[in-house]
Amino acid sequence: MTAVLLAGAVAGLGVLLLVLVLQPPATRGASAAGALAGLDRARRELLDDGAAHHPTGARTAPAERLGRRIARSLAESGVSLPWRLRSDLALTGRPVETHLAASLVGAVAGAAVALLALTPLVVVLTELPLTTPLWGAVLGALVGGLLPTARVMSRAGARRRDFRHVVGSFLDLVALNLSGGRGVPEALNSAAAVSDGWVMLRLRETLEAARWRGVTQWTALGELGEETGIPQLRDLAAALELVADDGAKVRESLTARAASLRRSELADAEGRAQARSQSMLVAQLLLAVGFLIFLIYPAITRVLTA
Repeated sequence: MTAVLLAGAVAGLGVLLLVLVLQPPATRGASAAGALAGLDRARRELLDDGAAHHPTGARTAPAERLGRRIARSLAESGVSLPWRLRSDLALTGRPVETHLAASLVGAVAGAAVALLALTPLVVVLTELPLTTPLWGAVLGALVGGLLPTARVMSRAGARRRDFRHVVGSFLDLVALNLSGGRGVPEALNSAAAVSDGWVMLRLRETLEAARWRGVTQWTALGELGEETGIPQLRDLAAALELVADDGAKVRESLTARAASLRRSELADAEGRAQARSQSMLVAQLLLAVGFLIFLIYPAITRVLTA
């Protein structure tokens, strides 16, 4: 009975925290001017978010609203996400609000599953401590909250490798167009229009957005490299800025960087292949050890029972 009460208390605490996050901040106890200022600020934020994410007037999803409240609470508390996680989210195209909402829902679901699974065991097996469901809920919340981050990091790692692979070819194409007498904007647009892969599509979107934002294309490429954590794009932006501002001839430099990038990708692929080969060797060694134990187990049993 005590374990059931503790499990209910923890579940109720989780529901209370979820309600507090979803509930709009109360204005009771504050001055009228402060309350009006807070409401006006919230209204501007909602209008800006609606204009940015839902230009056609569609309603915001509950998960997105939850993520915005979490992000706003973290910003007011002075807590920010790590740069690596933000770059991974930007590379995968997942909004920060959606990721925060998924992490919270995953933590609550993990804690609930752990409580539902361990509470009957504590009731049936009386030798288990009463705090087992609580520790299981904490572990389940930790695993459920970190699972979306692990998935984002895995996807971002694969996409970052694809990005580095395509950037090498992109450097060669830009150098080829520059050597043909084209300007920097024409060389970038022509190089980005060669393929229809998602990397080239992302590059084309960045180049087109630079024109509407009123910034140079190489500046937009540098910002994309800073946002996604790809230093090769920052190097390309710096080299193209030299071409545009000082008229420097960097065709050989871009070609050399592309070759160096390909060698680095080849070394990385060889390293991953060797790691997989080592894992296969470890699996074979474990199978051999298990077979040896299976063979000598009868002899060991006779010796111990003699």
